[in-house]
Amino acid sequence: MLYFLYVMIVIAFLDTFAQLPIIAPFALSLGANSLLIGLIIGMYSFANMGGNIIAGVWIDKFGRKKILVIGLFFVSICLLGYTMVTTPLQLLAIRTIHGIGGGLLVPAAFAFLGDHSRTTTRGKTMAFSGACVGIAAIIGPAFGAIITNSFGIDWVFYIISILFFVSALLVSIILKENYSPRSEKEKFSMASINKLLRLPPLVNAYIGAFSLMLTMGILAYMLPLKIEAADQSVALSGILLSTFGIVAILVFVLPTNQVFDRVRRERLMIIGMLFISIALIILSSFNLVGVLFIGMFFYGIGFALIFPSVTALVIDHSDKNERGRAFGLFYAFFSLGVVAGSFFIGALNVLPNQGLLIGAICIGLLASLIYRRITAGDISRSNE
Repeated sequence: MLYFLYVMIVIAFLDTFAQLPIIAPFALSLGANSLLIGLIIGMYSFANMGGNIIAGVWIDKFGRKKILVIGLFFVSICLLGYTMVTTPLQLLAIRTIHGIGGGLLVPAAFAFLGDHSRTTTRGKTMAFSGACVGIAAIIGPAFGAIITNSFGIDWVFYIISILFFVSALLVSIILKENYSPRSEKEKFSMASINKLLRLPPLVNAYIGAFSLMLTMGILAYMLPLKIEAADQSVALSGILLSTFGIVAILVFVLPTNQVFDRVRRERLMIIGMLFISIALIILSSFNLVGVLFIGMFFYGIGFALIFPSVTALVIDHSDKNERGRAFGLFYAFFSLGVVAGSFFIGALNVLPNQGLLIGAICIGLLASLIYRRITAGDISRSNE
């Protein structure tokens, strides 16, 4: 069951990553200006936040399997919609609908995964889920670019649509729902959402998720510009971004993944955030290709320490009947980080090195915030 869920996580993220290299050129070919292209790119993540929150409530109310199957079928249909658009505004509309539908998938898959994880190996389980995201991040962009160049952009959407349709059928047949929704209406009130937004360990997980994707948005925006300004090949930025993914996957799958069940989650989060801060400082300070790879190596370690820690925190501190909402909120902050990172650094209109340094400062400040929160919590518990 776990292995099948891991495959579903790869597929769920493959959709997003496969579109990274093709959406901007696609929008440009339809006549979109630079502002509209940015809006089209960001709209998916923005709409994803709404889908995540809606999914969280529905997952706990109707069950994990139903929402996962509905999400897979819905996204399959949305992907076909891309092949019919003829104007930038139509593309913006389909991106919005796609983002909402896509928001159903990941919280449902991770709630399922949380239900099947064992307490003693929960960190390791979530490390493997992180490896699945890393695999999708490496395969997706290459797949999207190769298929577009070989057969045309429509075939990217056709192939992934078929993949999602088949996946929906497999989920409906193979996965067994092990969650019985509670019928009490108050379980799905705003009070239950507020509880999840105030529980200190969950708040730390939300901050960690936001921080991780905030820096990812800044990195994806600034690194290609830095490489271009240095008169290096555009392909180098892709190789550098793949490097951090490969490093993260190695940390996830090698015996190093035992650390996720032996060290406190928040401690690993803070260490990971410091690794990312150091990585961004290196990337902002040097132009030598070899040093840039060292920076991405540090970034990969940081990513690998943060992702399993924050997802395991969500499982640790949410009951089974509220886990869907907890993961819905978690991935809403995840999506918010992507939007905030690219928008914030774009609004500042800074040079690449400055943007990367700002990213380092931001995640450093957020790491100190989490440290103060857990220190205050430890002192409070010791005084009780």
